Order: sequence, then C-alpha cells, then structure tokens
Amino acid sequence: MGIFNFLTQEIAIDLGTANTLIIAHDKVMVDEPSIVAIDRKTEKVIAVGKRAMQMHEKTHENIKTIRPLRDGVIADFQAAESMIRGMISMIFPKNKLFKPSLVMVICIPSGITEVEKRAVKDSAEQAGAREAYLIHEPMAAALGMGLDVQEPVGNMIIDIGGGTTEIAVVALSGIVCDQSIRVAGDEFTADIVDYMRRQHNLLIGERTAEAIKINVGSALTELDEAPEDYQVSGRDLMTGIPKQLVVTYSEIAHSLDKSISKIEEAILKALETTPPELASDIQRNGIYLTGGGALLRGLDKRISQKTKLMVHVADDPLKAVVRGTGIALKNREQYAALLMS
Repeated sequence: MGIFNFLTQEIAIDLGTANTLIIAHDKVMVDEPSIVAIDRKTEKVIAVGKRAMQMHEKTHENIKTIRPLRDGVIADFQAAESMIRGMISMIFPKNKLFKPSLVMVICIPSGITEVEKRAVKDSAEQAGAREAYLIHEPMAAALGMGLDVQEPVGNMIIDIGGGTTEIAVVALSGIVCDQSIRVAGDEFTADIVDYMRRQHNLLIGERTAEAIKINVGSALTELDEAPEDYQVSGRDLMTGIPKQLVVTYSEIAHSLDKSISKIEEAILKALETTPPELASDIQRNGIYLTGGGALLRGLDKRISQKTKLMVHVADDPLKAVVRGTGIALKNREQYAALLMS
C-alpha cells in the first residue's frame, strides 16, 4: 500500500471565474488567470493562465481565448478541463514515469445547481482526479480566515469574487442562510467599460478596465487616502483614433455605485433571514470580507456604514478561499461534514 500512498497527490483548487489557485504540498503552487488560448484549426491548447491572458483581446482569427467559467460556474466544459489539466501540469510535469493519482478538493459557489455541481466534478475527473470533493466557497473562506466553523457561533462571510458574490452565515459546520448573486468583479469591470464609453466616448478593452479598477477603483467618492489619477488609453468613438485621458477615483466610484448597491441589498437580505441568536453573534463579531472584491478601496467602510456593523477584511483576501480549501483537504476527517463527494 505504501507505494500507492507515495503516488497519491493531494491538491486543493479554487476554481474562480477570474483566477484559479491551486495548493499542493501545503503552499500555493499555481495562481493564474482562468483563461485558455486555443488554436481554432487544430483545437489544441496553446497557452493557459498568464500566457493566455497576454493574448486575450489581441488575437487573430486562428487563435481564440476562452474564459471557461462564467458567474462562478463552468460555461465551457472542454476548455475548463484543458485549463485544469494545464494548471496541474505546472505542478506535476508530464514526463514522470508514474502519473500521480490525484485527490482534489474544489470549491464551488453556494448558489450552484446540481447540474453545475456535476460539471465541476466531471471536469476534475476528466483532468485526472481519482477522488474529487466539493466545498462551498463561504465555508472555505471562513476556514481560510481562521474562524472555527464547527462552533455554535454565527459568522457572516462575504466573498466577492470575479463572477459571484457569496454572502453566508455559517455555524456548526453548515450554512444557515445564504445569498449568492452574480454581481462581482466582472460586473465592476463591465461597469467601467460602459462608463468610459458613455461618459468619455472612449472604447476600452476588458484588460484596461481591469487595470483602472485595480489602480483607481473605489466604493466611495471620498477617500482618506486617495490614489493618484490614472491615464487610460483607448479608441475614440467619434474619430476612431486612439486617444488618452485621465480618470479619477471618484469618477470610478460613481460608475460602480449601482453594482455595489446590489451587493448591499443582498447583504441586508441575508441579515433579514438570519435567526436572532446568530444575528446577535454577528453583531458582536462583525462581518468578514474576502475575495478579490474586498480589495476595492473603501468597500469595507461603505458596507459598515450601511449595516452599522464592524467589517473585517481578510489578511490576504485573494487567497483566503484556497487556503481554507487546503485546510479542509488536509483534515478531511475532521471537516467531513463540509465536503461533498
């Protein structure tokens, strides 16, 4: 049996709409954008992750880039399988004599349907998993932030990812009430593209909008520590000529206002359905914010003003979910109640 144990490799995957992270050997080995580049003629995968992202929106007719996940779930089954396989081969190169037998734990949104769940499991098995377990993202995020999810204490987790925002109240190893809405980082990016087109007659790509969001994205029109104005290049819709202009953080805050309001509504809805004893725990402990969206300037402050509760941002919001998935993988027996096989 010993030799088989030696060949078994355990990996934890945060299969995100925007980024995919993989933990193996207790550390984050892969942190790549969730995208693949495919040759249209041969249907072969040319690049995965960062290399494919560099090609995104710059391809000619023989190459297409695909983001296999939309709104937190698999939209393109084959591309997802190729992407998972490509990312696993970054950790375990193919030229090994023995192929490792993989045990995977993958996290999924809490508002996912049975069919979508099946798609995640199937693509993991197609990519070489001998055993595949699933865990809900809010649970994984809570574990990754060091919260004890098995205690009879309520914690509210808000995980703002690329495709979905997960809001859940967790206690006793389970999700008591949750809201999963498809408004998150991708929606913010689309809002910025839309704003630049309407307000400045400037057509910009997804990657430029993402850069604007990172550099001057804000949830509040007035910040204590304001970021510097950002130079944006794009195509002028009136003349068709490339042009450059400067945007400020308060402009971007205006453009994101509608989407952030939808997230606030969902938070209030989740709080309304929380049992009173757990609500008093949340009042004491506050709300925990994680995911890439937690990095948006002033978002914690804005949620705090809306709910009148304390808001704690995770130490490394981008990696909290995958860290929690890794903890669940390592202690599968202890956290058996959280895992779905």
